[in-house]
Amino acid sequence: MFIKVINPNTTWSMTATIEACARAVTAPGTRLEAVSPRMGPASIESHYDEALAVPGVLAEILRGERDGADGFVIACFGDPGLDAAREIATGPVVGIAEAAMHTASFLGRGFSVVTTLGRTTGRARDLAERYGLRDACRGVHACEIPVLALETDPDARKIVTEACFDALGADGSDAVVLGCAGMADLCAQISADIGAPVIDGVAAATLTVQSLVTLGLTTGKRGEFAAPPVKPYSGLLAPFGRAEGTRG
Repeated sequence: MFIKVINPNTTWSMTATIEACARAVTAPGTRLEAVSPRMGPASIESHYDEALAVPGVLAEILRGERDGADGFVIACFGDPGLDAAREIATGPVVGIAEAAMHTASFLGRGFSVVTTLGRTTGRARDLAERYGLRDACRGVHACEIPVLALETDPDARKIVTEACFDALGADGSDAVVLGCAGMADLCAQISADIGAPVIDGVAAATLTVQSLVTLGLTTGKRGEFAAPPVKPYSGLLAPFGRAEGTRG
């Protein structure tokens, strides 16, 4: 089995952290590759960032298709480009917000999300509703740490841990979802510190893809997620034009 994990931002040090967390849960014999796109933002903290990250994500999906990937993880909590990726991928594609929220729903009646900046909380709420978990998502909280500062701020773990602990009390929730792939390596320690389940979407999505591939399941291709219509694209997007016979 070959799983490709795509960090939609272009910060390779964060990709290395994501890869380590994904590898920690893969089964023996599973090949895993974590990548950043060749184009896109250094971090994703706005709708603008997310929109401009999507072409790079889709380029990596297409590259993975050519390389024979069996499934894909989109390792950004906004799940950027998830629907488009499902149209062009042969195997399953899972976003980390999607996987983390569904996993949290198995662990109690409600969960809290702790994310980076306050401006991203609306996106997290939108995704909870999209995934049918609006009622289970008791609250979304920002710790006001920029994504890249998760790697450089010596107080980052302490601040995120305190935000998770406070969220449990404020929301009356049973578990916490970490709302950024850059928090993935903090998961186990935070869970021990606050005495509650803490879900890292990178691990949850990797295991979900692995399970779907093992079960022989992938995205249904009869309707909305059928391959996109064949047509040319122009300008910078010319390489994304699709021809007859393109895989996926």
